Amino acid sequence: MRNRPRPPSRSLVSGLAVTALALTGAVTTGQAPARAATCGGYVGLTFDDGPSNDHTPALLNALRQNGLRATMFNEGRYAAAYPAQVRAEIDAGMWVGNHSYTHPHLTQQSQSQIDSELSRTQQAIAAAGGGTPRLFRPPYGETDSALRSVEAKYGLTEIIWDVDSQDWNGASTDAIVQAVSRLGNGQIILMHEWPASTLAAIPRIARTLSAKGLCAGRISPQTGRAVAPGSP
Repeated sequence: MRNRPRPPSRSLVSGLAVTALALTGAVTTGQAPARAATCGGYVGLTFDDGPSNDHTPALLNALRQNGLRATMFNEGRYAAAYPAQVRAEIDAGMWVGNHSYTHPHLTQQSQSQIDSELSRTQQAIAAAGGGTPRLFRPPYGETDSALRSVEAKYGLTEIIWDVDSQDWNGASTDAIVQAVSRLGNGQIILMHEWPASTLAAIPRIARTLSAKGLCAGRISPQTGRAVAPGSP
């Protein structure tokens, strides 16, 4: 994932679309989506690189309509720029994690730079109403002992993934759904909020998980694995 493309540029003039979604109750109804009555296991759906006015509202709407919850690994710079979208994630029943402030290669940064990337994101997410994150996903999945020591300083559990959807690399909707089908109980999949193919895959992801007797759960800070939403 070292050379994956960065997401498209965020528009600063798409507020009307956000407002329209809010007025319909699609984004900020304040109620968590329904959970399946019987779950044979739980998986962690994760979406990196948000939030934005361009992509977050549609993603949240799709997740809610299909009864899915997910962990949104937000970049601090975008949490600071779009605080309403952080709040919308919480209102839609999602969980919010730290994905660094500017998405650098942290293993190439100094200790003080790493500290700044993590601490500023903690502050930006909390200031936006997303709570204080307990989960951290390192950009590009790159980690080392220096980074883990800073994670520990801020009480963050490092979360990588078991399955990479490859949506950042142009994977088709079919390929993303196939990647989800490989998930087992407790496992986590990497996705991103900006690819159109990922958004299109959401209804089929819900059906695929249901067919396997799996539900979308939260990621436990204690174990780093997907668990029932009400579990520690």
